[in-house]
Amino acid sequence: MRTLGYYAIALQLQAVGASEAAAGGGILEWVARSSPLNKIVLLILVLFSVASWGIVLHKSWEFRRLERQTFSFLDVFRRSKKFSEVQAVCRSLTHSPLVGVFQAGYAELNSQLRPVGGEATVALPSSSAQPNLRSFDALDRALLRASSVEQNKLEHRLHLLATTASITPFIGLFGTVMGIVTSFQEISATGSTNLAVVAPGIGEALIATAAGLGAAIPAVYFYNHLTNKVKLYLSAMDDFSLEFLNIADRNFTS
Repeated sequence: MRTLGYYAIALQLQAVGASEAAAGGGILEWVARSSPLNKIVLLILVLFSVASWGIVLHKSWEFRRLERQTFSFLDVFRRSKKFSEVQAVCRSLTHSPLVGVFQAGYAELNSQLRPVGGEATVALPSSSAQPNLRSFDALDRALLRASSVEQNKLEHRLHLLATTASITPFIGLFGTVMGIVTSFQEISATGSTNLAVVAPGIGEALIATAAGLGAAIPAVYFYNHLTNKVKLYLSAMDDFSLEFLNIADRNFTS
């Protein structure tokens, strides 16, 4: 019984090999002899795939660096007694979005406190010379503007991943439809529906759909993954803005 099973498997493998030979070779050979239109479609899909992978690798590296610098910045911010001390380390941590938010708030504090000779410090100033903010809402708006700028930086080029995810399946489908139309034209010209005649054309057509899905699926995954990271950083900026406002409210409002 086992010998009979082995014999059946051998016959199936032999039949598969014969059908592949009759179909005209493998995928690379099908691509090589495909129509110029199908090659253009495949080239477009390859370019989309290469661009999306480049964006994924760049943004992943950028977010890892951003995370390290954000951790370092928060450690300095929460240990310092003066905003000027935090400002001094900002030049070495420019990739953290919290640095941009802090610098906007620090600049607004200085612009409001400078006329009365105040200094933007974390430590509570003496009651006899306590500086006061002229507009707490202006400080809030400055932090919101800075958060918006940092959000745009975080989301830079992510839309290309969304474009790749949405458009490449349709480009692949277009190549498949045109390939099938070409196959039917060949069937009409030869008058034969033999598998050896039909299979290569259909295979060439389906390669475009496979290439479209191969470009779209990673783009969808990494777009959602990176977008979720952006949301986490936006939440961190909101929390930091509230922390900054609380410090300003405690020390610079009466």
